[in-house]
Amino acid sequence: MNKASLIEKIAQQSGVSKKQAEDMLNSMVDIIIGELKQGNEVSITGFGTFETMVRYARGGVNPQNPSERIQIPEVRVAKFRTGKRLKDSLKENVGEAEKKEEPAQAPEEGGAEEQTENQE
Repeated sequence: MNKASLIEKIAQQSGVSKKQAEDMLNSMVDIIIGELKQGNEVSITGFGTFETMVRYARGGVNPQNPSERIQIPEVRVAKFRTGKRLKDSLKENVGEAEKKEEPAQAPEEGGAEEQTENQE
């Protein structure tokens, strides 16, 4: 999904025009960027948290000349931690996909059922 399709979905689901949806999305992005620039974190309950972290200066190798060592400067980067609702919904989708892929088989004697009972 790209920005244009996200704007279209927002407009459909919230009953506003595409222009209003685009303005809302742009405002949200600008606010998040502004807060991160100030060193604040932005937390959206259930979705996740945007925060900044410092990637410290370190030595590296010049990819164009592997024998040459270079100094990579310190930089501040954005980090995203997923929220519980997002994590849980993604886990559900993985479980559903695995169920569709697995063929139905009769359990073998001494199979997985007995192993799980022993583990508990």
